[in-house]
Amino acid sequence: MKQVIRSLGIAAVAVHALLALEAVAQEAPAVFSNYLELGTSARGQMVVVEPPKEITRYVAKVEEAARADPAWFKVYSKSAKPGIPLPFHEKLGLSKEDYADYNKLWDERKMVPLKDGNVVVRLEQAKPGEWMIRVSGKGAPLSLLRYQQGKDVVKSPNGELARLKDIDADPRSILGRWTGHEWRFQEEDTLGEIKENFGIGTLVGTKWGILVYRLQETSSTGKLLFDRSMVIRFPIKGK
Repeated sequence: MKQVIRSLGIAAVAVHALLALEAVAQEAPAVFSNYLELGTSARGQMVVVEPPKEITRYVAKVEEAARADPAWFKVYSKSAKPGIPLPFHEKLGLSKEDYADYNKLWDERKMVPLKDGNVVVRLEQAKPGEWMIRVSGKGAPLSLLRYQQGKDVVKSPNGELARLKDIDADPRSILGRWTGHEWRFQEEDTLGEIKENFGIGTLVGTKWGILVYRLQETSSTGKLLFDRSMVIRFPIKGK
């Protein structure tokens, strides 16, 4: 009997040790665990940003001005902050009153869930040192990405996305103020260029976490061949 008890005791210690090792192996990196609980599903939504429809009349004027002087518009656009309305200029085709109305409408933009855009988001460990965010439904392409913890890169079928400077987006940027982490892959050859971006973070002042993804392919002549983008918001862990 003592032998049986001793054997059971040894077995219990062994199981405890294995569970402890598993717990250490399962500790998720902060770039993901700050937003998602490992192994816990979160119900998310694919969303688009929509300003009031009245803004289209001002956008049309700016587009007309861009066609009238494309060289100037290209240079002027590059000098502005990405995702934020261009600073006022007479050549934009807007009066100062128009520009004020445009900005007022821009500030009224909202995130709108896509029809049939409900998804489930789940942080998982693909293998030791490698992590993934599994997304269901229309967000499934994100499930192909793998975060390699040792290299701090995100691997996709196209290549490795390198870590960029952490995000602290301007409140007037298209998604509003959000903070988080971003990775990018960019490759150019004689056939064209591929750009792939992935980001994760939180919409500041809300209960929402956010996943942002974009894949673009252009030809050597600059023609857009492929453009897939998605924004997914999900309830951040503990909120």
